[in-house]
Amino acid sequence: MIIVPIKEGDNIERALKKFKRKFEKTGIVRELRSRKTFEKPSVKKRDQMKKAIYVQKLQIRDE
Repeated sequence: MIIVPIKEGDNIERALKKFKRKFEKTGIVRELRSRKTFEKPSVKKRDQMKKAIYVQKLQIRDE
C-alpha cells in the first residue's frame, strides 16, 4: 500500500505527482504487462542478448 503524507495547506496536484512517482517505482504496471502474455524462456534470453549487444555498441561508440 502506497502512502503519501500530505501536510496542511499542501497542493493536491503535488501529492498526486508524488503518488504517481512512488507507483512507477514499484513496477506494478510493468509486471502486469509482462504477465499479460506468456513468453518462452528462449525468447526472453534472446531479447536480453539483443539488448546487451545494443547497449555495448552504444558504450563503444561513446568512447
